[in-house]
Amino acid sequence: MPKQCELCGAAKAALRRPKTLQSICKACFYTVFETEIHHTIVQNQLFQPGDRVAIGASGGKDSTVLAYVLKTLNDRYKYGLNLFLLSVDEGITGYRDDSLETVKRNEQQYELPLRIVSYQDLYGWTMDAIVKEVGRKNNCTFCGVFRRQALDRGAMLLKADHIVTGHNADDIAETVLMNILRGDVARLQRCTSIVTPGEDGCIPRSKPFKYTYEKEIVMYAYFKQLDYFSTECIYSPNAYRGYARAFLKDLEAIRPSAIIDIIHAGESFEIRQGVKMPVQGTCQRCGYVSSNQLCKACVLLEGLNRGLPQLGISRSALAKARPHLPSSAPDASKSEMAPAATTSDVRQKDTVRTGISTLDW
Repeated sequence: MPKQCELCGAAKAALRRPKTLQSICKACFYTVFETEIHHTIVQNQLFQPGDRVAIGASGGKDSTVLAYVLKTLNDRYKYGLNLFLLSVDEGITGYRDDSLETVKRNEQQYELPLRIVSYQDLYGWTMDAIVKEVGRKNNCTFCGVFRRQALDRGAMLLKADHIVTGHNADDIAETVLMNILRGDVARLQRCTSIVTPGEDGCIPRSKPFKYTYEKEIVMYAYFKQLDYFSTECIYSPNAYRGYARAFLKDLEAIRPSAIIDIIHAGESFEIRQGVKMPVQGTCQRCGYVSSNQLCKACVLLEGLNRGLPQLGISRSALAKARPHLPSSAPDASKSEMAPAATTSDVRQKDTVRTGISTLDW
C-alpha cells in the first residue's frame, strides 16, 4: 500500500527525500525545497532590493534550477532583483556549444536576459587548444582559474551588483575534503562561506544552494520537467574532485547527514593565531585580485603563450622558467600553489563559525 505524505498526510508520497529520508508528496517537496532556499537567502541577507544579479548559467541541472527558483522566489517574495543569465564559453567542442543551446532556451523560457563571454575573446585560448598543450591531467586547473575570472568580467559587463552560482551542498563538502587532503588551509578556512565579499573592486558572489543536496536538485528538475543539459564535461573524468566526490557518495549512502556534517565541520575550522596567511592584493599585470604580484590566470597564460604549459602548476617548471619571466612573476616559494600553512595549524572551535571569510580566489 502506498505511503501517505509525512508532511501533509493528505496525498500519496511520491519520493523519499534524500536530505531527511521523509516520504513526501510532490507538492510538499516543492514547498520545502523552495522555502529552505528562501530562508537561506533571507537569513544570510544575500541581496538588497534593486540589486542586479548575474546568475552563472552553464545549462546544467544546478544553474538551471537556480535560475528557475530565483525567478520564482523573486516574484513570490518581492525581492526586487533584476536577474540576468551569465554564461562562459570555454571552447569545448561537443560539450559547451551544446550546453549553451540549453541556456539560450532558458533565456526564452524564463524571460531573463543572457550574456555570454568566451575564453577565446578574454584570453585568446579555448579549452580545446589548452588541452592539446597540457594534456588531460591538469586541464581543470586552467579552466577553473579562467572561469572564475571570466564570470567576474562578464558580470562587470552586465553592471551586476552580485553573482550567484549553483554550487550545492555536495560541491561544498567535496571542496572541504579536497582542501583537507591537499593541506590547503587558506582555502579550507573560506571555502564554506556562503558569500564572498566584494573587495578590491570585485563583485560579491554567493551560493544560495549551500545547504541544498544535489540529489534533491535533480529531483526538483525532474518533477518540474526543467530543460537542462546533463552530459558531463569531456575533460573532467580525470579531475581530482572526482575522487572526493566518490568518497562523499559512499559516506552519504551510509549516513545521509554526512554532507551537511562536513560543511558544518568546515565552518568551524579556525586558523591558529600567529600563522602567516596569504595577503590579498591585486595583480600587477591585469589588476585582478591576487596574493602574489601576478594572479594565477596571468601566470597560466604566461606559460601557455611561452610554450611552458606547466608554469603555474609545477614548482619545478616555474623555477626553470624564472630567468625568462618578467620580474613581476611570483616567487616559487610563495606561489599560489604553496599553502602558507598546514593542516596542523588548524583547530576546531567548540561552536560553529558563521562570520563571512575573506575573498575566495
